[in-house]
Amino acid sequence: MTAPKITGTQLELFAQDFFASLVPPATTPQPPQPLFKAPPKVAPTPSAPDVPQAQPRRQIQIGATTLEYALRRSTRRSIGFMIDDDGLQVTAPRRLTLAEIDNAIRAKQRWILTKMRERGERHAQRDAKKIVWEDGARLPYLGDEITLRLEEAARSHCWFDKTEKELNVGVPPGLQEWQLVERVRRWFELEAKRLFKERLDHYAPQLGVSYSKFSLSSAGTRWGSCTVQGHIRLNWRLMHFAPGLIDYVVAHELAHLREMNHSPRFWATVGEVFPDYDGAKAALKKRSAELPAVFP
Repeated sequence: MTAPKITGTQLELFAQDFFASLVPPATTPQPPQPLFKAPPKVAPTPSAPDVPQAQPRRQIQIGATTLEYALRRSTRRSIGFMIDDDGLQVTAPRRLTLAEIDNAIRAKQRWILTKMRERGERHAQRDAKKIVWEDGARLPYLGDEITLRLEEAARSHCWFDKTEKELNVGVPPGLQEWQLVERVRRWFELEAKRLFKERLDHYAPQLGVSYSKFSLSSAGTRWGSCTVQGHIRLNWRLMHFAPGLIDYVVAHELAHLREMNHSPRFWATVGEVFPDYDGAKAALKKRSAELPAVFP
């Protein structure tokens, strides 16, 4: 059978159809995305009837003072006391009665009231030094201070001038304060990720250890942690402190890869790479109490 002849016109039409198929289909232009996402709104979740609810805070009268505390039962053998931002937390064995727990609090009342007063005074001092988010604000950075410079801009940007020690942030029209705070926080976190990774890789070979994973945390009072799987978490707020204090926390967490405790052997391990760990530990505690509340 003789194949049909293809004319020049047919070839031209075929070519037009072929090249037209290579053009991507038209897409609807997407609206510009906001620079920052608004804080998520968490809808209240109704409690299931079979889920145990948190116990209400209890009260005890100590002289003229009405003291509230949260009680948690555990398998521990003795009563534990802890004071945090929520007040007094008591952890007690299940076998103890409420009267016995109250008596233990009264026996410990001097220590409890002193610690709560000291914590209140530290919070008052920090609130008095609270950062005002405006041009010229001073932010603690690596044991020093940097100046926040705000400038009008069509789009948000953030860059650090090491020579002038200035953090320059572009502020688009309508930018809200929480968005500005979030932008600066993100810069601190990026700097923390870079620096902490560098210091971990510096000290790990000296201790003869290797970590499996590294991430940032934002815990209120805990500067670092290390799991038995080798996952190290470091608080990005350490960027407010001097480099030596950051190195101490890094060495501390890496040492846990050899000694998962705080025994004399653990501290000896820390001392192999950071001999003045006692001084750094005291300085970190003192500096953290003095530091203004930079971020919420």
